[in-house]
Amino acid sequence: MSVSHRSRLETTLSGQKPDRPPVALWRHFPIDDQYPEELAASIVRFQEKFEFDFVKITPASSFCLQDYGLRDEWQGNPEGSKQVKIHPVVNEGDWLKIKPLDPRKGSLGSQLKCIRLIRESLPDSTPIIQTIFSPLSQAKNLVGKENLLSHLRMYPEQVKSALHAISQTTQNFINECITLKVDGIFYAVQHAQYSLMNLDEFREFGTFFDKQILESTKPLWLNIGHLHGSNVMYDELCSYPIHVLNWHDRETSPNLKEGKFKFAGTVCGGLRQWETLAFGSPDQVIKESLEAIHQTNGTQFILGTGCVTPVIAPDVNIFAARKAVEK
Repeated sequence: MSVSHRSRLETTLSGQKPDRPPVALWRHFPIDDQYPEELAASIVRFQEKFEFDFVKITPASSFCLQDYGLRDEWQGNPEGSKQVKIHPVVNEGDWLKIKPLDPRKGSLGSQLKCIRLIRESLPDSTPIIQTIFSPLSQAKNLVGKENLLSHLRMYPEQVKSALHAISQTTQNFINECITLKVDGIFYAVQHAQYSLMNLDEFREFGTFFDKQILESTKPLWLNIGHLHGSNVMYDELCSYPIHVLNWHDRETSPNLKEGKFKFAGTVCGGLRQWETLAFGSPDQVIKESLEAIHQTNGTQFILGTGCVTPVIAPDVNIFAARKAVEK
């Protein structure tokens, strides 16, 4: 009798050894992500082809900000991410214009439609999780990454006003996602890096809002925290109420073994997105996958990448990651 994706993940999260390690890769679908129906169809086709143990819904990072006036376009980035063309926040006063949005309308409402279509197209035994960007990550796109930290230090109260509004919108959006029977969220944190902020700054502008939002996810059983970048504040994210922690384990410390020791939940990673998945060979994918399984003893571990799979990654390498866990 075959084991369902959900059952395998539940076993993994409980700390028991599953029949095999779960595996999941995810990617952007540029252009398709401009339309909820097309994004849903592309994500479903991707899942039907590779049969991963969960489905991460990856819209453009602007999906939560378009109703504030942000505009972006895909310019061929092989990661699938877009270039922001219009930032809604230019000066300190613009932060005060950021007010809570109705998650059932506009771009957020379109993303809810996408989630609904995916949930209707896949069996309940295939978990789906929606990408959620932290308020600080959203603020970066509102003003531009080269401006956020200076604004944060020059106009802290104005920035905090916007962060409160973004947090409220995000919590309301998550509540709507829960009604659509998502199994969890993929919570993307981008500024917990010592090269960007010190720990006190991050706790004031990051952790404070993150933990408020994660309170909204308590009814869900598969919440994944994504720690983006290098020189990361790993210990800080270990305190977040999440079930799984994902970071660029092949590019920054800690490695999977060390990270698993520090984090009480399940770790996700093991594969390099560029050197291995995009430009490597199937043999390299399998070798790296098996080494990651060895690091973690195949328990409380999900095979994945530290970030999105590049859109240029060949199918043969993606299939290799899927096959590696069978070994």
